[in-house]
Amino acid sequence: MAEAQLFVSQDEFTCLICQDTLTDPVTIPCGQNFCLKCLTDYWDHSHVCSCPQCRENFTMRPALQRNNQLNEVIKKFKRPRLTPHSSQNYTSLGDMECDFCTGKKFRAVKSCLTCLASFCQAHLQPHYEVAAWKGHKLVNPDRNLKEKLCEKHQKSLEMFCKTDEMCICLMCAVTEHYGHEKVKLETEREEKQERLGATRSEIRRRLEEKEKKLKETRRTVEKLKISVEQKMEEHGKSFTAQIRCIKEAYKKMTEKIREQEKREMEKAEGVMEQLEKEIKELKRKDADLTGLSETEDHLHFLQTFSSCCVLPADGDSLSFTVTADFSSEVLLKELSGLKMSLQKISHWDIMTWTPPGREAPISTLQPPESQSRKVFLQYFCPLTLDINTAHRDLRLSEGNKKVTFKGTKAEYPDHPDRFDYCVQVLCREALIGTRCYWEVKCSGDYMEIGVAYKGLDRKGGGWECGLGNNDKSWSLLCSHSKYFMRHNNNTSVISAPYSPRIGVYLDWPAGSLSFYSVSHTMTLLHRFNTSFTEPLYPGFWFNDYASVGGVEPVQEGHCV
Repeated sequence: MAEAQLFVSQDEFTCLICQDTLTDPVTIPCGQNFCLKCLTDYWDHSHVCSCPQCRENFTMRPALQRNNQLNEVIKKFKRPRLTPHSSQNYTSLGDMECDFCTGKKFRAVKSCLTCLASFCQAHLQPHYEVAAWKGHKLVNPDRNLKEKLCEKHQKSLEMFCKTDEMCICLMCAVTEHYGHEKVKLETEREEKQERLGATRSEIRRRLEEKEKKLKETRRTVEKLKISVEQKMEEHGKSFTAQIRCIKEAYKKMTEKIREQEKREMEKAEGVMEQLEKEIKELKRKDADLTGLSETEDHLHFLQTFSSCCVLPADGDSLSFTVTADFSSEVLLKELSGLKMSLQKISHWDIMTWTPPGREAPISTLQPPESQSRKVFLQYFCPLTLDINTAHRDLRLSEGNKKVTFKGTKAEYPDHPDRFDYCVQVLCREALIGTRCYWEVKCSGDYMEIGVAYKGLDRKGGGWECGLGNNDKSWSLLCSHSKYFMRHNNNTSVISAPYSPRIGVYLDWPAGSLSFYSVSHTMTLLHRFNTSFTEPLYPGFWFNDYASVGGVEPVQEGHCV
C-alpha cells in the first residue's frame, strides 16, 4: 500500500526551548512536547519544576520518557518526500514506473535485485533506513527483473555453472548441477570481461583495416580521375588541331575513355559502399559491446555475452585494378604522321585495362598462404608481351604470349622502349594497387623472371639495365637447376628442386613479391618484402637458347 502523506506544519514539531525540530520528544503532564535534553537542562537550572510554555507547576518532577509514537511521526516528516506538485518525478515516455505507487505512478529511480522490484525515491527510502534492507543490491532501473529468477525454482540466479555455461540458482546448484564446476557471477564476469576486451580489440583492428582500405580506394579514384583528365586534355590538343578525319577519331577515342572511366568508377563506388557498410556494422557492434562492458548487472552481462560477442562475418573487400599508364606515345606519333593512318588509329584501344570478358582479380585482406594452386588461380592475371620492348635477339609468338631467344637479329623498328643491350622483354600490363598471380613455363638453362618499374633503363652497354641489377627491378634467376634471387645487384642462392613451371604472386598493397615452384604442390622459393611506389611490369631476361610461355589456368598443365 502506498505510504500516506503528512500535510502538517513544521511548527507543530518544533521545540519551544531550542526552536528546532523535536529530538527524542517527551510529553509532560500538561500535554506540551519538548526535546528530552532541552527540558532536562531547563529543569536542572530552574528553582521550580514548571512547563516552559504554559507555566504549570508540578509538585514533583515528572519522570521523562521518549514519546515513541511521536518520534516515528517526526521521522516520517523529516524523510524526503515527493509531493503531488513534483510533476518532474512522474513517469514520462520511456521511464520505468515504481512498483509500489498507487494511482498515478512516480518514476522509478532504482531497482532492487533482492526484492526484484523497482522503487521511486519515496518508496526507496526504507532501503537506506531499515537495517534488514540496507544489504540489498540496488542498480539503475531495470525492466528485466523477471529474468533474474530461475524459471524452475523461482529463486534468484546467483551462480554460474561453467560446465553447462548458464546462470543458476542455489536450488539448481544442489540438484540438476550437482558436481558441476560452479563460480560466483562476479568471478565469471571477470573472466568473460577479458574475452570481451579481446573481441573489442579485434573489432578495432578490423575497423582500422577497413578504414585504411577505404582511404586507399578513395585515393585510387582520385588518381584515376586525374589521369583521365590529363590524357583527355593531351589528346584533345592533338585531335582538335587536325582535319575532320582526326575529329572523328577523337570522338571514338573519347567514347572509349569515358566508357572505361564509367566502368572503373562503378567498381570503385561498389568497393566504397561495401567498406562503409562494414565500417558502420563494426561501429554499431563496438557500441553494443561498450554498453555491455559498462553494465553493472552481472547476470544481464553473462546472459547476453555469447550473442553479443559473435563477430560479424568479415567478408572479402572488393578491389579493382587501375592502370594510369596510357599507351599514348605511339598514338601521338601516328597523329603527327600521314592522314592515311588516322582510320586505323580510330579503332585502337588507347588504354590497357582489364581484358574484355574477364573481371579484375578479387582482393582479400590477406595473401593466400595455402599450398593449393587453385587458391592462387583466383588472382590469375593474363599477360601479353610488349613487342616494343623486346630485344632484337628475341622472337615473340603465339599471340605475344611466348618469347624465345634466337640469337639472330629481328627487324624490329626503332623504339624508345626497346632494350638494345640486355636481352630482355617486358609485358604490356601495368600492375598497381591489387593482387595478381601468373605462371611461366620455362625451357633452357639460363633465364630470369621478374618485375620492373617503367623507368628501367633500356639503352647502353652496361649490365645495370638488367633485371635484378638495379633498385627498379626484382627477379628470380634460373640457372642449371639452381635459383638466385636478385635485387639492386645483390644475389642470394636458393636451394630447391628444379621446376619448369614458376608461379609469381604479387601483393602490391602489402609490398610482397613471391616466387613459387609449381608441381603437384606450391613450394615457396623466395619472397621479397618492400614498398612499391610505381606500377610494375612483368619481364624476362635470357641467355643462350631459352624460351618462356604463359600457362592457361583453366586446364592445368596446358601451355599456351
